[in-house]
Amino acid sequence: MRPIICCDLDGVLWRGETPIAGSADGIAELRAAGLRVGFITNNSSIPIAGYVDKLRAFGVPAVAEDVCTSAQAAAALVASKLAPGAAVLACAGQGVVDALMERGLRVVDAGPVEAVVVGFHRNFDFDRLTVAADAVRGSALFVATNLDPTYPIAGGLVPGTGALVAAVSTAAGRTPEVAGKPERPMADLVRARFGNEGIMIGDRPSTDGAFARALGWPFALVLSGVAGTDGEEPVPDPPPPFVAVDLARLAPLILKSLPGVS
Repeated sequence: MRPIICCDLDGVLWRGETPIAGSADGIAELRAAGLRVGFITNNSSIPIAGYVDKLRAFGVPAVAEDVCTSAQAAAALVASKLAPGAAVLACAGQGVVDALMERGLRVVDAGPVEAVVVGFHRNFDFDRLTVAADAVRGSALFVATNLDPTYPIAGGLVPGTGALVAAVSTAAGRTPEVAGKPERPMADLVRARFGNEGIMIGDRPSTDGAFARALGWPFALVLSGVAGTDGEEPVPDPPPPFVAVDLARLAPLILKSLPGVS
């Protein structure tokens, strides 16, 4: 059985709204060799349909079943602990709202809640911090979509979900349960969707590399995001099995390692 290729998005296919040169060609090369490619992201802000549209706009054909997000992992975690219809405060973007509703949970902006989910969103402010921290300080289940400190964009980095989670956690005096890479809820989601054999492509060793280890898969590192001499994280020593400056150069390395694939 051929392995699934699971590919991170931010820092691998794009930086913000700027595509990384050659990334679409790298995906096309993997697919042309008969490999299925799935997309795994910790950025929970965008709904699944939005990711499908963005992938297609950047030259990568995709359908909803190809994409797994930390929003979906967080919603699955909450749904496993609360009854259908439970009130959940989404201190997060539309991707989290949609994922929670798809699990039969009731998304609210304020009032008594049974859970708080914190994910990446650009309208996080003092008022949203206050509401979320007040709920977490009580007995609400506290879930973070992920703890990535930054996300790569064209020309640099922006604060990631981990920065927002840290604010809520500090204000509330509680630590969250984490759903996204490299934690088990995301691993369970990926295995259920794609199976048990794969290769994980990513740009962040501390997240994508750790996720590959959690799955028991090889890690393929691209230096187009947060890792490398100009990035936020160093290349691990020893390095992972596959390392390249970008996805276009990584794809041939992966293909050469797979017997019977050309």
